[in-house]
Amino acid sequence: MQFLKILLWCLLAFVAAIFTFGNWTWVTINLWGGLVAEVNLPFLMLLMFLAGMLPTWLYFRAQRWRLTQRLATSERIIADLKPVQSVAVVEPVTPPAPPSPPPVDKLL
Repeated sequence: MQFLKILLWCLLAFVAAIFTFGNWTWVTINLWGGLVAEVNLPFLMLLMFLAGMLPTWLYFRAQRWRLTQRLATSERIIADLKPVQSVAVVEPVTPPAPPSPPPVDKLL
């Protein structure tokens, strides 16, 4: 599976390089106040991709953080609600020792 991931990333990098090589042209952007900016097309496309992806990524990270916090809170509540099972330690009862026989020398 790791091989397929690497292959996909290499293929994507190759396609991006071909696109960059084929579209290396200057694009004129008219800004406010009569300002004009000339930018390479691949750089402009990368900039626009990041401008669109960044808010979505930030929203995803905030959503994931919030769900992680909710899950941690729920797990804490469940752990608090579980009954604590106390294990009673029972010491073994040793039976009393049988009486020892009287010494032999006292019997004679």
